[in-house]
Amino acid sequence: MADFIYLASQSPRRRQLLEQLGVPARLLLPADVEAAEALEVERAGEAPSAYVRRVTRLKLDAAAQRWREQRLPPAPLLCADTTVTLDRQILAKPRDAADAARMLRQLSGGTHRVITAVAVQHGGWCGEALSTSRVRFAALSDDDISAYLASGEWGGKAGAYAIQGRAAAFIEHISGSYSGIMGLPLFETAALLRQARERG
Repeated sequence: MADFIYLASQSPRRRQLLEQLGVPARLLLPADVEAAEALEVERAGEAPSAYVRRVTRLKLDAAAQRWREQRLPPAPLLCADTTVTLDRQILAKPRDAADAARMLRQLSGGTHRVITAVAVQHGGWCGEALSTSRVRFAALSDDDISAYLASGEWGGKAGAYAIQGRAAAFIEHISGSYSGIMGLPLFETAALLRQARERG
């Protein structure tokens, strides 16, 4: 088995988390960013857990196609997707600052879920895992939200926040996987990579 994996994700956090596991990653990114983002479109009535698993599988299929087209050396291929959900409503990446402010107001003073799906493919084997965590936000003032929006940290983040950044000051309690909330649950990921070594 190769001493690296292919990571089909533009998230620098996921690459950093893999480094924390001691797993070198080579990026395998789509050339067409808009087409890649189109994979994340929700379906009406879709449950958040079903949504995040479906999107992760679509990303994995697309990455496997790129791997075949580029005739790259064999190695495990990893994809992941994270969503924030409040009362079954999916809070995806905000369109703009106003959308981010709306999401932060919704999250203020309550508990929401963060769901991350991970999928690994190697040879003829494919495995997936799901991590669900709960996050309780303190009540946010308008000044809190304005200052966070000014930081720009909300951009490209599901639910308009990053737990490893300034938004940590908003979080009263978490239950579940901190790394899963960041975007890659390390326990589940390590288990999938072990299985890939054994079966791939």
